[in-house]
Amino acid sequence: MSTPLSRTQARSCPVFHGSPIDSDDPRVPLHLPEFAADPHSTYRQMRRQYGSLVPVELAAGVPATLVIGYSTAVRILNDPEHFPADPRAWQKNVPADCPILPLLEWRPTASRSAGADFTRYRQAITASIDAVDLYALHGTVEQIAIPLINSFCQNGGADLIRQYVFPLVFGAVNDLLGCPPEIGQRVAAATAAIVEGVDAENGNRMMYEALLELVMLKRAEPRSDITSHLLQHPAELDEMELVNHVAQVYGTGIEFLLNLIVNTLLLILTDDRFGGSVLGGNLSSRDALDEVLFNDPPLANLLITYPRQPILVDGVWLPAHQPVVISMAACNNDPTIRAEDQTGNRSHLAWGLGPHACPAQSLAYLIAQDAIDQLLDALPEMQLDPANGTPTWRPGPFHRALTALPVAFPPSAPLNAHSESVRWSAPRS
Repeated sequence: MSTPLSRTQARSCPVFHGSPIDSDDPRVPLHLPEFAADPHSTYRQMRRQYGSLVPVELAAGVPATLVIGYSTAVRILNDPEHFPADPRAWQKNVPADCPILPLLEWRPTASRSAGADFTRYRQAITASIDAVDLYALHGTVEQIAIPLINSFCQNGGADLIRQYVFPLVFGAVNDLLGCPPEIGQRVAAATAAIVEGVDAENGNRMMYEALLELVMLKRAEPRSDITSHLLQHPAELDEMELVNHVAQVYGTGIEFLLNLIVNTLLLILTDDRFGGSVLGGNLSSRDALDEVLFNDPPLANLLITYPRQPILVDGVWLPAHQPVVISMAACNNDPTIRAEDQTGNRSHLAWGLGPHACPAQSLAYLIAQDAIDQLLDALPEMQLDPANGTPTWRPGPFHRALTALPVAFPPSAPLNAHSESVRWSAPRS
């Protein structure tokens, strides 16, 4: 009688008749602090052991397949017929207390839908985002940034996340959605609860109540903002659809932008290739942003799809209705496509690809670049605060996010609130 092959042995066969979900190999846990501390070493080990498809665990007892091969990711992202983003079949068997369920469960938005629903939702959100005046947004970011910088520039030190980046992003997203600060504060608290998986069920309830209030406000008093444009779009989104679309702009907008700006500031402060060049004018903050989008994208593992039926990919059978997670961070660093010099290269997957690609790239680039340029112009001698040690990363399977970013700098006089300190140029898509 023949001995059953292990998965490693079976890889020598032309086709491996199994799946990462059913494999006897231990799944790689993406939710532990050890992974957050050094994900790139984990990705390299994954590549050596598994190839392009890796059995992982998103939370305790929640299996998934992680895609770490660039070409494999491109194939999946461009094939929504076989790899839809609708999670409803999967979530039927997920316990209600699963900490990541509120983040992944079905919602009436394009990112969680397929077919005609996807088309309808995608048209509504894309048109509403495209209606944003980018030049007016530049002025808004400056108006938010200068008072924030003035609140700490004379102190000689600050935690950039708490004192600058979060309140700036929060204010910018509130402005985009036309959201009054009192409603926005409730949304921020709810978003944190959902993303962190702490009291996520209550976070969902808080989010819905606050955003329903915003939708009702905009229905009565429409303005030129994303919420009002969604209300007026021919797709005629109902109440539930409107609330969920606004929630998605809040959730992804704040979390993505926060981490993108902070990770880029960390790069500029710690990497001589960017620190000296950006401050000296040889490279722009846009170049630093793209370096981060390659190496440490703010959403490192996401773009989740659920195959309609078992499907063979790279010699591995992926099971039906189980999460297939794209690792943008690992795919961007796939040795088969990675170049030595990434300057000016924007072929990364941090914005997604195919029909589900992020429709707000121009907005995100503009806010992030303006936020960074304002800060560097005001405090050019800023450096990491040595008294606080090495920055640490928040655990979690999806984001790449610092816990804090303490800096030190020579105390500086407050900025003129009417100054034009940012090196402004028209936003590039």
